[in-house]
Amino acid sequence: MKRKISVITGTRAEYGLLYPVMKAIENNPKLELSIIVTGIHLSIEHGYTINEIKKDGFKIDVAIDMLLSNDTGASMAKSLGIGIIGITQALEQIKPDIILILGDRGEPFAGAIAASHMNIPIAHIHGGDSTTGGCIDESIRHSITKFAHIHFPATEESVQRIIKLGEETWRIHMVGAPGLDTILNMKLIPRAQLIEKFSLDVSEPLLLAIQHPVTTQPEKAAKEMRITLDGLAELNIQTVLIYPNADAGGRSIIEVIKEYEHLPFLHTFKSLSHIEYLSLMKIASALVGNSSSGIIEASSFHLPVINIGIRQEGRQHANNVLNVVHDKIKIIEAIKTALYDEGFKNKARECVNPYGDGKAGVRIAKFLAEIEINNALLQKRITY
Repeated sequence: MKRKISVITGTRAEYGLLYPVMKAIENNPKLELSIIVTGIHLSIEHGYTINEIKKDGFKIDVAIDMLLSNDTGASMAKSLGIGIIGITQALEQIKPDIILILGDRGEPFAGAIAASHMNIPIAHIHGGDSTTGGCIDESIRHSITKFAHIHFPATEESVQRIIKLGEETWRIHMVGAPGLDTILNMKLIPRAQLIEKFSLDVSEPLLLAIQHPVTTQPEKAAKEMRITLDGLAELNIQTVLIYPNADAGGRSIIEVIKEYEHLPFLHTFKSLSHIEYLSLMKIASALVGNSSSGIIEASSFHLPVINIGIRQEGRQHANNVLNVVHDKIKIIEAIKTALYDEGFKNKARECVNPYGDGKAGVRIAKFLAEIEINNALLQKRITY
């Protein structure tokens, strides 16, 4: 009998990273894929990206609407509670052998809480990463590590952090970042097709921008977005800008974006498919904002990144990243460096991605198929 693996996904970005793992599970003869969709996948305001999952040919077992309309920390906490209830009911229905979650958001956290109480083994991708910028992501990520029974970190640094959290080494399997699987193994959208689809001017540089709120400072989100957009407006370089996630402060960012959408240099989108986003990264001149994609995936394209603010602070990255504070002049200077400084551009061209070799999905599926599910796996023990 096939082993049933339930994947929980709550955002477009996380789904893009999970996609190659889900395909590898589908293609493994010992495994059966089950999918629980929740979070902003079900939000019209954020592009209703559940349709992207369906378009990719996946069958969705359960969709759980857990996202509240308010844009506050309290609504995030209430959404987490709704998510725990909904995911618990879904797991009762699906009866998976293992759940698979990725990263550091509320949706996988809700899944970890539910599954651990139901004695369902939890496999966690991207545990052990570190961001020191003060986001709640750090607390959630390490909390999931303590709930998880199987760890799939992306780098050796992350392995060492998981060990320091008291996890048994036999549970830890370094696989690399699954986000690189798509970059290195899938055919991206051809340049000419992208130029036509997004009405791009090939004679100009292209900036790709995505900026999320910092969950511990949601009151600053609108001001910080305005600073970035003022810098971009002063440069007047064609920019593809994507709406932020649904964390506290996200809707205030969207309101600011709407004030600038009329500017001719700016092309805004509620959401893009993962393949569209990666394809744009391949042809872009620089990435601007604070997305983890600038830290993890961009260096595989040798793409210069202007990482703004504290959201990704402390995260391991390659030499293609320029870190700047929320200051218009400094943002403009960093973008000019990324576009025109030959020394920095050479650094970016020669950078090496520290997050793996693009074979994470197959490795994860193999481990999930072969690991023995027994009391030793379920009974967590701290090592110190």
